[in-house]
Amino acid sequence: MKETALPKPAPQRTFGRRGGRALSARQKTLIDDVLPRLRVPVSDGVQSDPASLFPGGEALWLEIGFGGGEHTVAQAAANPAVGVIGCEVFYEGLAKCLSQIESTGLSNIRLWDEDARVLVSHLADASIGRAFILFPDPWPKAKHHKRRLIQTDFLDDLARVVEPGGQVRFATDVRSYADQALTRFLAHPRFDWTASGPDDWRRAPPDHMPTRYEAKRLGDIAPVYFDFSVTSLS
Repeated sequence: MKETALPKPAPQRTFGRRGGRALSARQKTLIDDVLPRLRVPVSDGVQSDPASLFPGGEALWLEIGFGGGEHTVAQAAANPAVGVIGCEVFYEGLAKCLSQIESTGLSNIRLWDEDARVLVSHLADASIGRAFILFPDPWPKAKHHKRRLIQTDFLDDLARVVEPGGQVRFATDVRSYADQALTRFLAHPRFDWTASGPDDWRRAPPDHMPTRYEAKRLGDIAPVYFDFSVTSLS
């Protein structure tokens, strides 16, 4: 009897509705006309070398879930020799980021507007120098914790694409997510927590760029910032 392969279950969504308030005419133009020029190209079954997107760039950084784009744009402006890839699925946030890119004239930013896990799975090994995951959707209800981005399989992929010695920064203002994420990072053999004392995670790092979301203090704790170094495979 011929065996039929069962379809793989769809991955848990790590974000909610993509649309919120209706976009203005200007925002819609940015989404329709500018975003396609900045979108990271991805082909099924092919690993992408993001260095080709930024010829002559000294390093490549990745931000997952950039909200309104303040941190992504500020980092790109402060580090013009670095190519920055920003991931965000929400149209309003994408439009805000595109508006900032247009107004600043920055040329070292590329965007991904679908599930960040898809992009990460397509990136070449050790192709990213730094990754930022700042205040991701906390999915606060216990029954939804499985939808949180920081899961073991995602950390496997993240460790693969961040170069040995590279850095991953995770920040949240939700206690349960801070505890869960830190536990998972520490349990993973490829991540070393670089904190040497409480101030290293209670205070924003010197190179952190605050965002409007962060300033709203919507979580149940003050923001915490966890920096991890990615170790080699050996």
